[in-house]
Amino acid sequence: MKVYKAYAKVNVFLKITGKRDAYHEIVSRFVRVTSLYDELSFVPKTQDGFEIIGEFSCEMQQNTIYKAYLALRDATHSTSLDKLMDSYAIEVKKNIPAFAGLGGGSSDAATYLMMCNEVLHLGLSKNELASIGLKVGADVAFFIYGYNSANVSGIGEVVEEFKEDLLDFEVFTPKVEISTPKVYTAYRENFYAPIDGFESEKLKNMTSLEVLKSMSADEANDLFKPALQEYSELKNHYKHGYFFSGSGSSFFRIML
Repeated sequence: MKVYKAYAKVNVFLKITGKRDAYHEIVSRFVRVTSLYDELSFVPKTQDGFEIIGEFSCEMQQNTIYKAYLALRDATHSTSLDKLMDSYAIEVKKNIPAFAGLGGGSSDAATYLMMCNEVLHLGLSKNELASIGLKVGADVAFFIYGYNSANVSGIGEVVEEFKEDLLDFEVFTPKVEISTPKVYTAYRENFYAPIDGFESEKLKNMTSLEVLKSMSADEANDLFKPALQEYSELKNHYKHGYFFSGSGSSFFRIML
């Protein structure tokens, strides 16, 4: 069976631009990490029901792949999708750490959607897949489009390719399981200072290398300080010259 790669991402910068209902609006540079990826494939089932084979700490109902299956089924009403999942399990070789700010769950969900679209000849466009993916998670759209680098805004639904040389990153993830909602709540209560449109456009036009050379970890990521507040043990893992991805807990730097 064909093996599909679900790549990790890092947030070169992540700035809050405002609020929309219960969500925070962002502007962020997502960059693919080509050296870190999960591997997904369809394999014969070993049990009844929807089956995911792999090391996951969450229940099936919380798994992003299962959520992607439900969203795709609701959107397409495809009998061939049901037949596929009646015969095959989805096997995932996990390499991207969970609760790490690297988008592993979103990447897995996006990859699953693209696998089904390809295998079942559903004929869905990337825009249609991204719309389905948004029902699973805000970051899924970026992985659907498959860009090496993109400016992501809104609540994650606006993905604009950014043409630049792809950087090689060294990533390390301390064993600190971070709750993204908890970090956003801490930001809203203690650090809320959204940037304006001018600053947003300025960042979107800078290369990732320019951002990383001109900003510190807390300047580049509005969630770093609230994460440190809520998870003080992160201070023991932070190293000078590294940056913080998403809501954490992963740190990264350019490979020298």
